[in-house]
Order: sequence, then structure tokens, then C-alpha cells
Amino acid sequence: MHQEAAIRPPLILGHRTYGDVTADVTAPIENKAPRAWYVLTTIASIIAIYGVGCILYLISKGIGAWGLNKTINWAWDITNFVWWVGIGHAGTLISAVLLLFRQKWRMAVNRSAEAMTIFAVMMAAVFPMIHMGRIWLAYFVFPLPNQFGSLWVNFNSALLWDVFAISTYFSVSVVYWYIGLIPDFATLRDHVKKKWQKTLYFWLSFGWTGNAKAWQRFEEVSLVLAGLATPLVFSVHSVVSMDFATSLVPGWHSTIYPPYFVAGAIFSGFAMVQTLLGIMRKTMKLEAYVTRKHVEYMNIVIMVTGGIVAVAYATEFFMGWYSGVEYEYYTYMSVGAATGQYAWAFWALIICNILIPGTLWFKKVRTSFFWSWAISIVINVGMWFERFDIIVLCLHRDYMPSGWTMFYPSWVDVGTFVGTIGIFFTFYLFFARYFPVLAFNELKTILKSSGESYKGEVLPKSQH
Repeated sequence: MHQEAAIRPPLILGHRTYGDVTADVTAPIENKAPRAWYVLTTIASIIAIYGVGCILYLISKGIGAWGLNKTINWAWDITNFVWWVGIGHAGTLISAVLLLFRQKWRMAVNRSAEAMTIFAVMMAAVFPMIHMGRIWLAYFVFPLPNQFGSLWVNFNSALLWDVFAISTYFSVSVVYWYIGLIPDFATLRDHVKKKWQKTLYFWLSFGWTGNAKAWQRFEEVSLVLAGLATPLVFSVHSVVSMDFATSLVPGWHSTIYPPYFVAGAIFSGFAMVQTLLGIMRKTMKLEAYVTRKHVEYMNIVIMVTGGIVAVAYATEFFMGWYSGVEYEYYTYMSVGAATGQYAWAFWALIICNILIPGTLWFKKVRTSFFWSWAISIVINVGMWFERFDIIVLCLHRDYMPSGWTMFYPSWVDVGTFVGTIGIFFTFYLFFARYFPVLAFNELKTILKSSGESYKGEVLPKSQH
């Protein structure tokens, strides 16, 4: 029996023309920003200013202002570092891998994801630099020409691996993001009326003409950079995981860490993209371009990577029990178990990363804008607790009982972390105000294949 395939839901809603796409995406840049943008930017800026104050206080007093102690000498700062790197991880993956696989739904999410990567990696870089104790000597970690006598970087240090991995990832991500913006800057250059905007976009567009040769080169360079960025996506968090896995600390010394960290990073990164797009969709009035289908596709990736993370958790506990090593057993079954001193952190991890995201298996939940947005925030809370558990639970009880003590963060710990969230959102909101938050020239390429006017049917209003 022959059965026809159902028509896929459109990725661009409403009867949009090419001109409408340009007008909708450039409206917040050309005209006054929506009121919601001003409200959100004010809130984010206040938090950012408080965070900068905490960072300046911390630098002036030294890292003794943190809640670190003799046993737990990583704690809050490295928890936050790994969390921010994880969030920055998915942006380039979304854009690069989906470009290589020619996925049309990437057009609405790639720009936000790429910008998220850049700002998240900037926030991540703050913490190791502060942790050095003398932030003004942070450049010592780079292999610069030797001007300081016999001072060289330590190539055995895991910190140096991070410097190379993250600086490479950051530079490739910036180039990839910027090249994707060039055609849109050229459109803005020809569109805007204010003189300062014309001048700004004239310089940013690098003389883009939009002829066939320019587009051919644009596509070739995008594919090359996507091919270069994809292995970097996997290498960066693998390198970060080796900071832990190559040590002999019970709970860290594990070969599962690289794939486990990569899956966790994609899990949290996609969740942050959901959070940002949920805000941008309403604030910038882009409901026609970020549809239920986009949200569902991203939730499917979150479900897959969340499943990998859940299996990794189970594997860790199984090996803690099965290995017969009493230190591993004690770390997982006493300190890290449901009844240990940090049971609250353990259960926060299980609830936020396994139980609540598990509701995405229900189609009604994963196609709901509100629940997808709410669950994305819960996931990132859970992924922060994952990093906290890995670091604090494993260091909390070392081989010397005389050094055993609980970890309590100080107000500077909390203020620095919350402040980086404020700085991140401030950067992102200013990006959304002055740069096109959707790749509208690329969106036009799928208008005839995925626009509602061209799909042969108009969806019922309930599916919009």
C-alpha cells in the first residue's frame, strides 16, 4: 500500500517575502529597541556591575576572599570555569555540524549559538586567570619569547593545555561567527539611515558585493571553517576533562571523563541556546522564525545527550562499587551518595539533569515554548551542580583525615559567579541590539523550500 509522506511543518511562519525577512530581523537595529530589551538590559547591567565590583574586590584582597580551604583548593572558581566552557561548547557545534549536514533548521539558531560561544568562553577565561592569584601576570601562561631570565611555561601543566585548547577554540569561533555576519552587515550598510550606523556597517562588511563569486567563496570558507571547528568542539572539553582524569584523586581518575564531559557540554550548551532563543523570540518579535519545530529539534538533541550523561553517572557509580578500590567506593558510596554530607548537591544533580529533562520524552512538553524554556534553565542549574559535585565531593575527603572540612562559599564566590552571568547577558543583549540576531540572508535561502507560503498548505493556528 502506497502512503504519501506528510508535509513537513514550515520553518518560517506567515506569508513572508524576502523583503519581510530583512525588515523583521533588522527592525530592532534600525528602529528603537523594544521596551523589553531595555528592561532586560538594565537588570543584566546591574548584576554585571555588581560582579565587576566583586572581581575588583577579589583582586585587591587575593583569593583568600574565596571560601577555599586546605582540602578543597579548586571549588567554586573551577566549577564555574568548567560550567562556562560547557555552555560555550555547543554554539560552534550547532552551527558547524548542522552546516556540514545541511540542516535547514540551523538558520534560525546558529547566530545566537555562535555569539553565545564567544561570550561564554570569555566568561570562562576569567576564572583560571583569577585563580592564578596574580591576574596581572596571566600572560605568563603563553609561550612568549623569553624576556624574564629562565622563566618558561610548564608544558606538563594541565592549565597550559586549557590555555591552548580554549584560545584555539575561541579564535576559530570568532572567525567563523564573523564571516557568517559579513553578508548581513552589507545588507545593513545599504539599509540603515543614520550616518554612524552606515559608517559602522560599511567597515564591518569588508566591501561585500553580494555577487555570485562572493557567495561561492563565502560558502567554501564556511564549509572549511565548519570542518576545522567540528573536531575542536570535541577536543576542547576532552582537554578540560583531562585536568581531572589524569590525576590520581579518587573519583577523577577515570577514562570515561572525556566523552562524559563532551556530552555534558553539548547538553548544557543546547539548553542555554533554548534559554537565549526563548528570550529573543519574544523580546525581538521573531516568533515567525523560531518555531515549535526549532524548539523540538533542539529538545531532541538535549534528550540524546542527556541520556548519555545519565549513563555516564550510572557508570561512575557502578565502577566505584565494582572496582574494589576502597577510596573510590568511599567517594561514591559514602561522600557522594544520597545520605552523604553533600546529599543536597547530589540530589539537585539527579533531579535537574535526569528526572526533569526526562519529561521531554512527552511530545506536548518538548513542543511547548514555555516548558522548553523552563527546563533549559533547570538543566543549566543541574549542570552547575554536576561540576560542583565532581570537584567538591572528590576533594572533600582526601587521604589525610586531619584536613577534612566542609566547603562554604563566601559572598565573593557567589557575587563573582552571578556577576559573570550578568556580564554574559549584557554582552548578548547588546549583540542582539546592534547585530542581526538571525542569519537573515541565509534564512532567505530556505524561504521557498520551508516558508509557509510555499508548503502547499497553511497550518492550523494552534500549531503556530
